Amino acid sequence: MSMKGLQERVENIYLSTLSEILDSIAPHHDLEPSLNAILQVLSKDLNFPRVFLAIMDTESERLKLSITHSPAKDYSVTYQPGKGVIGRVYESGESVVIPRMADDNELINKAFSRSEEELRTSSYICVPIKTTDSDGNQEVLGTLSVDSPVLPMDHLLEHQHFLEVVAALISNQVSRLQEEMSLQAQLLSQGMMPGSADAPPPSDFVATSKSMKQVLRQARQVGPSRATALLRGESGTGKELLAEAIHGCSPRRDKPLVKLNCAALPAELVESELFGHQKGAFTGAYQNKRGLFEVANNGTLFLDEIGELSMDAQAKVLRAIQEKEIQRVGSEQPITVDVRLICATHQPLETLLREGKFREDLFYRINVFPIFIPPLRERREDILPLAEKFLDVFAKEYDKEIKRISSPAIDLFTQYHWPGNVRELKNCIERAVLICEEEVIRTYHLPPTLQTAESTATDTSLSFGEAVAKFEQELLVDSLKKARGNMLQAARDLRVSYRIVNYKVKKYNIDVKKYAGSKKKK
Repeated sequence: MSMKGLQERVENIYLSTLSEILDSIAPHHDLEPSLNAILQVLSKDLNFPRVFLAIMDTESERLKLSITHSPAKDYSVTYQPGKGVIGRVYESGESVVIPRMADDNELINKAFSRSEEELRTSSYICVPIKTTDSDGNQEVLGTLSVDSPVLPMDHLLEHQHFLEVVAALISNQVSRLQEEMSLQAQLLSQGMMPGSADAPPPSDFVATSKSMKQVLRQARQVGPSRATALLRGESGTGKELLAEAIHGCSPRRDKPLVKLNCAALPAELVESELFGHQKGAFTGAYQNKRGLFEVANNGTLFLDEIGELSMDAQAKVLRAIQEKEIQRVGSEQPITVDVRLICATHQPLETLLREGKFREDLFYRINVFPIFIPPLRERREDILPLAEKFLDVFAKEYDKEIKRISSPAIDLFTQYHWPGNVRELKNCIERAVLICEEEVIRTYHLPPTLQTAESTATDTSLSFGEAVAKFEQELLVDSLKKARGNMLQAARDLRVSYRIVNYKVKKYNIDVKKYAGSKKKK
């Protein structure tokens, strides 16, 4: 092969590799798996036996072996800035190429313990991973390193330039990973243990969208600690379910999770409910009563709508957090409690602070680890999985043989703005299941609010004839799907003649072939 042909082949490999890398760093991909995929692509396409990232740990101020495509002998190895090849590349911000590792005395070989044979037959390339701030200043986040078979220097330099391009492409991902490392270090320094971001979600927790996956990741991070979590978001977004998920991945999971909606009780009863009361403390206090702080001792207390607490109740909650003590109403005897607190609110607490309706010291006590749950209209990828989950639940509860949701009904779900969020969607599915006498949830089983939303969203007003034709077409398509494109079977299911089905298929220009391989959804 000529030199020109060889050069073109190498350039094609680089372009192909870049294309695979760009696919891996798509925004919807999870962080660590996408970086791992990039290292695997580099190893496979460019014949690098070893590819790894060392990222600066901002807490220890040392570079840590963070992600590697090849198994390491020692994952705890760190690199000091300025020391060794990796430390030198980090400090200088300049790439380094070593034609033969055995000839270099500066290379640290602790992490992989390369054999003498590997050192003699391998080259080494290390490039910096940089980010640029808003003022144009560059900061080195870490390094990307590869082992390569020994090659001529000009080939190694081509690899170096290509790896510098890759390092620029992945700098945002590395920056996010560095932030996560810093957060985990902070949790550990406070006696907390971050949870596994890759653990499966709870069985009743739907997290299809990127934003909800991030919410779940945060829940896993704070769960194993005793830190107070503050869950924020509109009513109906699932704050109580998230509190259950946090409790479920904590060391207190076998202890009680006690819940109180602070907005559900009159202000004068909330304190008695939280802290208990002594017999005779007030009219109607006929016996001693334990408060929820006592009931939740050694477990978790979830205070929903904490913004509704009176100023007096806020002061007592603050004391319970700070001193780990409470006093029953009508008693001066302190009671020691060990409670992990999770709070939630849909209110803007910052506004309540400015208005003097919420204590500033309590706000900073409960705002240790805030988690914002986005409204359903901002995470539409979750609508259909949630709807199907609720359909399965209510079909079993009401003993209905409902298999699926029709396509037009799904369109209504995705068009609607869901002001009541997941709670409204759940209620909508329950109602549809109750009134449905078929195997499919159709548009006419849905509440009028969704029907109105459809006409608003599409800006159309169907005549009676058009509405009938649309319904007729929907029935026909559903039957063809069920019959896997068999028009004779569809005619039997619809209890009409084959001639009528054939006529309607032609009338509505339905492509029967595309349903021939479809399977009935369960």
